[in-house]
Amino acid sequence: MDKLVYIAMSGARENMLSQQAHANNLANANTSGFKADLSQARAMQVFGEGFTSRVYAQTERPATDRTAGTFISTERELDIAVDGDGWFAVIGADGNEGYTRSGELQINAANELVTGSGLPVMGNGGVPIVIPPFDQIDIGTDGTISIQPQGEDAVELLVIDRIKLVTLDPATSFKGLDGLMHVDANAVQPPDLNLKIRSGYVETSNVNAVHEMTSIITESRQFEMNIRMMKTAEEVSSAATSILSLN
Repeated sequence: MDKLVYIAMSGARENMLSQQAHANNLANANTSGFKADLSQARAMQVFGEGFTSRVYAQTERPATDRTAGTFISTERELDIAVDGDGWFAVIGADGNEGYTRSGELQINAANELVTGSGLPVMGNGGVPIVIPPFDQIDIGTDGTISIQPQGEDAVELLVIDRIKLVTLDPATSFKGLDGLMHVDANAVQPPDLNLKIRSGYVETSNVNAVHEMTSIITESRQFEMNIRMMKTAEEVSSAATSILSLN
């Protein structure tokens, strides 16, 4: 079969993967702290027998758009938004440390501070943050959590922990399938004490819905083009077979 089939097939495969990424972005356009995934592939020359002008599509490690979303005031005590390029640490479902900017925090039945999806938030001490019963809670700009213990004098404040904030190197960090940012070899990152947060705010998704929709349409047309190329290769092969059979 003509090599054109395999070349067109590699292009169609990358179009499908790209469509998946854009569709996932669009589905998370309203997810707080979500960072859009970038589809990524490159053209590679086919070496060996055949025309040197032939190229195929090769998958590359997908990147993530790390630009900040818009900060929206909620006036809720447990909502936080990280200023700058920082992230706060959580314990992922696999037990490894991961990083997110989705700051709609809650307190679960075990008095643990968790994200909206139930992942424990890490403190600078390296363990999940546990909040005792309180009458009032405050999260400072440096991530320090203070509470007025339940039933205690209003002037007494108890410092519980400090949310672990980190800076990630784009060269060694990536978004995992769980939606969290991870570091190569699951290396635990040290806290960055210079990072700040805003309490009472949440960060919106940085997804541009119009861009994602137009990208899906473009990828769909490119996919159809590659399928037509595969069909053309089949027709050419059938025609060549017919001519050879006449001889």
